[in-house]
Amino acid sequence: MAKGRYHSPRRLSAAAATRAAILDSARDLYIERGYVNVTVAQIASAAGVAPQTVYSSTGGKAEILRELLVPAVHDPNAGRTLSAVAQSDDPGEVIDLTARGTRLAHEAHWEMLEALVPECRTEPIAAAVLEAGNAQYAAALATIAARLIELNALRPGVAEDTVADVLWFYVGQDAWFSLVSHRRWSFDDAERWLAAEAKRALLACPGT
Repeated sequence: MAKGRYHSPRRLSAAAATRAAILDSARDLYIERGYVNVTVAQIASAAGVAPQTVYSSTGGKAEILRELLVPAVHDPNAGRTLSAVAQSDDPGEVIDLTARGTRLAHEAHWEMLEALVPECRTEPIAAAVLEAGNAQYAAALATIAARLIELNALRPGVAEDTVADVLWFYVGQDAWFSLVSHRRWSFDDAERWLAAEAKRALLACPGT
């Protein structure tokens, strides 16, 4: 009779704590020094474990970077924003909700996104996570565009098949990086301006 595999809750808890310590240490080092300047040995030292433990628990540098990105690209604000948009009959509010939701999703992970996204684009494993996240982002904006079309909210001359692209221009990731990271706007100022400009670009009655 085959013996069942034994699972120790204490061992599992210790493994989870070790993994969390490695990820936290790697995150801090990546932000402080830049991804390319950090070694697995340095991550291990900061986490208080052996280098082999890093590999067995979380993988190498690229795998760690991927794990750090996952919470940012799957932020729960996206689902909450889509739910609120679906319940709103006010086109201006739909865009305000979109600007607020994308703002909160970026702001919650901003330190890591600002430091690591540029480097992620040259690391294939991490770049794949970003690409998947951008695809989800685009799909969410397409859903919001469809809501604006459903509300018959577009100003004359705006083609329906460009609405999602215009939203991407105003509240996509590059918009937040451009204003908050490169030009040092506050998130409050960026949110207000991006929402107002998106309304002017898209809506027949942009309001205030």
